[in-house]
This record gives sequence, C-alpha cells and structure tokens, in this order.
Amino acid sequence: MQNFTTVYTALYQILAPYAAQLEIKKDDAAELYVDTKHLQKNKKPLFFAAVQIKQSYVSFHLMPVYVTPALLASISPELKARMQGKSCFNFTAVDATLFHELAALTAAGYASYQAQGFVP
Repeated sequence: MQNFTTVYTALYQILAPYAAQLEIKKDDAAELYVDTKHLQKNKKPLFFAAVQIKQSYVSFHLMPVYVTPALLASISPELKARMQGKSCFNFTAVDATLFHELAALTAAGYASYQAQGFVP
C-alpha cells in the first residue's frame, strides 16, 4: 500500500475551508467527510463532499456535480479522466494544476448548493 498522505493533505486543504459551515461527520488522518445541514425527504442530511485515503488512490467525492451535472461542462479532459462514477475523482499523486481546477469546481459546487438553499 502506497503512502498517500501528501495527496490526502493537498485534497484536504481544498475541502477544509467549507467544513466550518457544514456538518463534519468524520475528520481524521484518512478521511474528511462533510454533509450539509439540509435534510432531504428521507430525513438524512444532503452530502457535500469527502476526501478519503483508499488502498490504491485518494478519492475526492463532490456531490454537487451529481446534483448539478452542468458544473462538469467546463472541466478539463485531464480532470474528467480522474473521474470514477458521477461525482468522484481519484488521485495517486499531487497534481497542482488539477488540484487548482478541483478547488475551483468545489467552490462552484458550494455556490450551486447556496443558490439551491442547501447551505448558508
């Protein structure tokens, strides 16, 4: 198993600024998981994002791109290639360019959730 601490730390720094305004479900050396305080019809909070160290990569889950797929319209082919499923990006190494783009996408996702009334 590789040591993905550096990758995790860089991705954590993208998500951490939003955590103070959200509900932190988990925050440790291998995972930061945050929900909104908005309750869905099933009485569960709406997921915002998570960073998790997995066995073969570090994943960055960003639910706003699932809720509003139009957010993905302008992402680069390189970032798109990192996607697994509809809202997860996987990394094995730090990539400053892609992380900068992912930070902008995260900000756009938060703004989208704000516009929909899911977050303050």
